[in-house]
Amino acid sequence: MKSMIGMNLKYLRKKYGYSQEDLAEKLEVSRQSVAKWENEESLPDVEKCVTIAQIFETTVEMLLVCPFYEEESDALTPDGDGKYIFGIVKVSERGQITLPKHARKVFGIEAGDRLLVLGDEKKGMALAKIKNPFDKLMK
Repeated sequence: MKSMIGMNLKYLRKKYGYSQEDLAEKLEVSRQSVAKWENEESLPDVEKCVTIAQIFETTVEMLLVCPFYEEESDALTPDGDGKYIFGIVKVSERGQITLPKHARKVFGIEAGDRLLVLGDEKKGMALAKIKNPFDKLMK
């Protein structure tokens, strides 16, 4: 699988409000190094990847293989099989999560919609949009 570090680095840097120079300073490298990483002309070494992951509160694995960016892209459906990787969400202190914009768009989820939360201790969790049976009566 191709590394996504360039696109992720650029996306996360902008999301956190850093210029290439700001990030370079935090990583103790040149601005040109950050630009080359973002353009995938070169890759940061392992130690820099660890530091980058810490700065952006993620893991090295997610930085390398998970698309964080929100633009519509075939990279979100690598095999074209209708399966997506939408990125990482953080659970708030109250147990709330914010679904990525692209996930909401793909599944037609809007404010006020109801989601069924399913869980299997061995397989994980899933969300399913459910329709309100009374919606048809109201139309």
